[in-house]
Amino acid sequence: MFTLFHKLFRKDRAFIKAITNVTNITPDNVYLYTLAVTHTSYVKQNVSGKQETNERLEFLGDSILGAVVAEFLFKKFPYKDEGFLTEIRSRIVNRESLNHIALKIGLNTLVKVDQNNQAARFKSINGNALEALVGAIYLDKGYKTTKKFILDKLIKPHFDLHTLVTTTSNFKSKLIEWAQGQNKNIRFDIVNQKQSGNITEFTAEVTLDNQTLACGTGYSKKKAEQAAAEKSLKLLNIE
Repeated sequence: MFTLFHKLFRKDRAFIKAITNVTNITPDNVYLYTLAVTHTSYVKQNVSGKQETNERLEFLGDSILGAVVAEFLFKKFPYKDEGFLTEIRSRIVNRESLNHIALKIGLNTLVKVDQNNQAARFKSINGNALEALVGAIYLDKGYKTTKKFILDKLIKPHFDLHTLVTTTSNFKSKLIEWAQGQNKNIRFDIVNQKQSGNITEFTAEVTLDNQTLACGTGYSKKKAEQAAAEKSLKLLNIE
C-alpha cells in the first residue's frame, strides 16, 4: 500500500508539473485538468461503467474561449462591424487553429486517447482537449486567470492579427477560381456531422478530379468548407 501510494503521488506530481509547463498555471483542483485531457475513447478502453470525459469541459471551454476572443477583438478593432469581428474570431477559434495551438504548447503529449481507435486518431482530439483545458482553468482559477491564459498563451503568441485581417478569408471561392483556371473538377461534400448537445460540428471534404484533397471542420457547413478549402490551398501551394 505504501509503495502504491508513492507511485500515485509521483505520478500526480509529474502531471502537475506537466500541466504547469503547458499553462504557466499551477493547478489547485488536479482532477479538473486530468479530466480535460481524457478523451472518450480512452475511458471506453480502460474503465468499465459510466465515467466522465472531457466533453462537458470542452463545451464550457468553447464558450469561455469565444467570449474572451470576442472581447479582445471588440476592443482591438473599435470601428469594425459585426461581420468583420465574427469572421476574425472564427478564424482564431476554428478547429484547425486550436489543433495547431495545442501541438505548439505541447498539450498533445498529455491527452489520453485509445491509440487503437482509428476514428479517434483522426478527429480534433487535441483542439477539443485545449477547449476542455480552458474550461478546467476557468473552474479552478476563475475568469480573470483564464482570460490571461487565453490571451498570453494562446492568442498573442500564435496569431498575427495584421495577417489575419489583410488576407482573404474566402478560401472556397479562391480554390474554385483556381480549379476552373486549371480545367479541373472540384467538389465540396459534407462527409460527417458530430453532435455534442445542441452543437453540431461538420466535416467537409474537397475532391479534385475525383481525388480527395483535404478535409476541414467547423460549426457550420460554410465554415467547414472554408476550412477544407484553406487546407487545400496550402497543399497546392496557392497563395
